[in-house]
Amino acid sequence: MKEIKTIGVLTSGGDAPGMNAAIRAVTRTAIYNGWKVMGIYRGYEGLIAGDFKELTTESVSNTIQRGGTILKTARSQEFMTAEGRQKSFDNLVKFGVDALIVIGGNGSLAGAQDFAREYDIPIIGLPGTIDNDLYGTDSTIGYDTALNTIVECVDKIRDTATSHDRIFFVEVMGRDAGFLAQNSAIAVGAEAAIIPEDKTDIDQLEQFINHGKRKSKNSSIVIVSESPKDGGAMHYAERVRKEYPQYDVRVTILGHLQRGGSPSAEDRILASRLGYASIEALLEGQRNIMIGIQNGQVVYVPIDKAIKKDKPIDRELINVLAVLSI
Repeated sequence: MKEIKTIGVLTSGGDAPGMNAAIRAVTRTAIYNGWKVMGIYRGYEGLIAGDFKELTTESVSNTIQRGGTILKTARSQEFMTAEGRQKSFDNLVKFGVDALIVIGGNGSLAGAQDFAREYDIPIIGLPGTIDNDLYGTDSTIGYDTALNTIVECVDKIRDTATSHDRIFFVEVMGRDAGFLAQNSAIAVGAEAAIIPEDKTDIDQLEQFINHGKRKSKNSSIVIVSESPKDGGAMHYAERVRKEYPQYDVRVTILGHLQRGGSPSAEDRILASRLGYASIEALLEGQRNIMIGIQNGQVVYVPIDKAIKKDKPIDRELINVLAVLSI
């Protein structure tokens, strides 16, 4: 294996609070071990365009508390092509980059996996996504902060829902994963959560109306995962208006509020540990793995396993909410 002297680091896909803490940890740990660090701006788009800049210890000072990503991010269609990946590899050679750290979610790590199959360069992935949907890690960078942001917002919505005797459908992010919806529903005392993982023959909306919306309750909060398969909160609100017109319904879509803000202490610590571990993994000769956390311990997960296997939601959480919302 080629000796590593210079590493590249990039953030890709949706931004997540804690990405800067990860960049900081990667940079400082690499420099501590005598390596040079090249920051790659705008994710895979910057990799293709050659948007590289050397990072120093000073470059990442005063960044651990900042949301977003100092390296910027983007979603790249060109990187999905063989030509785009060839340009990317040529730029890594041009700038003398011997290994690559990719911080991002499922799509970003899938791109890294394709790249690693075609070119002989060690790649380490860090799970940076608020969705918490990557297999092999208990938590992802940004998830805890997003969860706390949702709780803060829904607590405010509860005040107005109670004042007006309304049902509020609150849509949260998560794509095809219900971790944000299910856990925020428990945290805010919501009456129900509608998530992709809870698909049974029972209509989730009908179940909520018949059991969750009790006569003793004059307002309700329902957290809905944004899953495009179901149409999200707007779909369920329209159904209530048509099928149960006696209820006053409102919809709040939290959207990109969930991505922003200063990362929580938990996300800063997680990102720092994973960033440090990514360099340790390279020193050990590891490649094509994602660094995860399981039961408080750092683990190495093959990237193809992390992106291809579905991360199961804890079914007990569904039971907890069902019991506590009666």
